[in-house]
Amino acid sequence: MGTDRENGSLYTSMNGNVATIEFGHPASNSFVAVLLDRLAKEFDKLSENKDIHVIILKSEGEKAFCAGASFNELMAVSNLEEGKEFFSGFAHVINAMRTCKKVIVGRVQGKTVGGGVGLAAACDYVFAHENAAIKLSELSIGIAPLVIEPAVERKIGTGGLSELSLAPTEWKSAYWAQEKGLFSRVFDSFSEMDKELDFFTQKLASYNPDGLTEWKKVLWKGTDHWGQLLIERAAITGTLVLSDSTRNALSKFKQ
Repeated sequence: MGTDRENGSLYTSMNGNVATIEFGHPASNSFVAVLLDRLAKEFDKLSENKDIHVIILKSEGEKAFCAGASFNELMAVSNLEEGKEFFSGFAHVINAMRTCKKVIVGRVQGKTVGGGVGLAAACDYVFAHENAAIKLSELSIGIAPLVIEPAVERKIGTGGLSELSLAPTEWKSAYWAQEKGLFSRVFDSFSEMDKELDFFTQKLASYNPDGLTEWKKVLWKGTDHWGQLLIERAAITGTLVLSDSTRNALSKFKQ
């Protein structure tokens, strides 16, 4: 059973030196602004917890991993400041994941759209089920995946990003995502995926935590400018969402 809370849910559990963050929302595990803010703060908090060496990021249920940002909140954006604030939500989460001192392992069990693809890309290692098809639908609604682009391009390259983003209505399979480097391992069984995820994270957490922290810095080298870049991208996207073209496209989706 998933959450029925309007603002979604966020729970963190501990198993030895491994923390698991589980988020949920009744609308296919999409993110309202308050839930994105809670997630960013949770990464910041766990980053400073010396008892935690590894973080697992997962979502509720066995269907969608994440449908991106809240469609209702997107429709409610009425001015430039609101637009920038709305699209800054994923910017803050990606930057919190980037600067987190702990290795983050994603568990992607189902379809993933837009900002959800950005979340997966911001993980350091990803376990996925074969149901975990991905799509960047932004161009089809008149905007562009500007905020998450740096994280996604870092994983799948410019060629993969072009193929994914310029076909915004097409799903790419989990095996495509693995081939491009977004997913690390793909499974056809949930039980096998979770068994291997537990083994992998517990093993990883047994290593020198200082070594893990220093190595994560290396893996994310060259991204220090993202703190400013992603917010600038959010402002641009906030402008796009107010255009007549985007408003017309969104109204068709709402019908």
